[in-house]
Amino acid sequence: MEKFEKLRQAVSAIETDARKFYDMQNSAAGTRLRKAMLEIRTLAKNIRMEVTEIKNSEQR
Repeated sequence: MEKFEKLRQAVSAIETDARKFYDMQNSAAGTRLRKAMLEIRTLAKNIRMEVTEIKNSEQR
């Protein structure tokens, strides 16, 4: 659950940059947003692998 909390915090943290990019066309905010999205992708991938591992270990 710790990894999921990190993912939730990462999404919350980029909300300001997302608004700046989409509403005010701030290109620097877009750069920060893209970087944060890469981190979110990594966090999501790690959660997915953990869930699969737990699920598979319980079935055996």
